[in-house]
Amino acid sequence: MATGRTHRPATRSRGIPEATVARLPLYLRALTALSERSVPTVSSEELAAAAGVNSAKLRKDFSYLGSYGTRGVGYDVEYLVYQISRELGLTQDWPVVIVGIGNLGAALANYGGFASRGFRVAALIDADPAMAGKPVAGIPVQHTDDLEKIIEDNGVSIGVIATPAGAAQQVCDRLVAAGVTSILNFAPTVLSVPDGVDVRKVDLSIELQILAFHEQRKAGEETAAGDGALPAATAHAVAADESTDQGPDGDVPAVMPA
Repeated sequence: MATGRTHRPATRSRGIPEATVARLPLYLRALTALSERSVPTVSSEELAAAAGVNSAKLRKDFSYLGSYGTRGVGYDVEYLVYQISRELGLTQDWPVVIVGIGNLGAALANYGGFASRGFRVAALIDADPAMAGKPVAGIPVQHTDDLEKIIEDNGVSIGVIATPAGAAQQVCDRLVAAGVTSILNFAPTVLSVPDGVDVRKVDLSIELQILAFHEQRKAGEETAAGDGALPAATAHAVAADESTDQGPDGDVPAVMPA
């Protein structure tokens, strides 16, 4: 069985832009829903709407995969599911370790979507001796003292950090030293990693703060509709948003860059 240690996704070698890579899971989710409803084909407009992007961007993204659809017919749903899954590396087994089995770590361990998307939770690791041997989602928790051996024995290249912020960097360093080259970080801190290690950060509080900004802006726009002008602070924020938040291809940069 293939593992993450010796097989890497083909996206980088094929020169697919990172912005496109970030949208591939959105397309895959929409296509999987169509497949489950036994929909055989889908137009670029329908798929773009389901994925939340515009159809021109979708067609450009698919051109990097060498998939152009058929005029008047659209895209073959099952073939696109396979093609995108292959490009993302989801047609092979990716063993994952989760470090930090508190409320969040336990919730991640119980998430049923990993297996159906090409990921296998190989081990759960925690620093609390009282947690050792305790089953979570049917997997016994192991102590951090054994982290390096666990990584080696399971051929793990993807690690999930769900520890408190103060412990995250040390855990990250140990994961990297043991051979992990991709990290999903749920700890509320920025991790420092060497070249060749990819980090994706998930921070729910930051996402909520950004939503609060947009709610405030909408409230300001409603006030302006009555007053005829935006409040100065809101107008400045809107101007800054419209003038500086565009990426090189017109995309809004990721809230939490890798």
